Amino acid sequence: MAAELTGAPLMPWPVLVLRLMGAVVLCGAVGYEREAHGRAAGLRTHILVGLAAAVYTLIMQDLVGRADQYPDIARTDPIRIIEAVTGGVAFLAAGMIVFSGDKVRGLTTGAGLWLSAAIGLAVGMGLWPLALLSTLLALAVLGMLRLIKPDGPDEDG
Repeated sequence: MAAELTGAPLMPWPVLVLRLMGAVVLCGAVGYEREAHGRAAGLRTHILVGLAAAVYTLIMQDLVGRADQYPDIARTDPIRIIEAVTGGVAFLAAGMIVFSGDKVRGLTTGAGLWLSAAIGLAVGMGLWPLALLSTLLALAVLGMLRLIKPDGPDEDG
């Protein structure tokens, strides 16, 4: 009865907490870089996008783990969670893009939000090397490439 009331997850709580905190830290790093450069979507937005993606991924893993308990009514397709997250974040990221005359702003920030969702999905799945490498590459692209090529008119400038 207690499991029905609390919705006890199949995954151990320490693993859940570690994955959620990992999404906060890694997506926070990308968001911090955006906020430090005065972009509209900064630390909190990137953290919330990555955290939400991780939560949806953890829910999906739990549903897949319980599918055998309800074979007649539970049909699971894990790819649908990824599609839902990417579609939802793409909508959010598109809202960051602003057209003004011949200038387009917000593309890089929108792409950063989309990447934060992917990082959150990776952390939620426990794919730590992929999540960490993606974060490091994003920071390299956002930071180091700025030294080589300043933002152009089609970027966040």
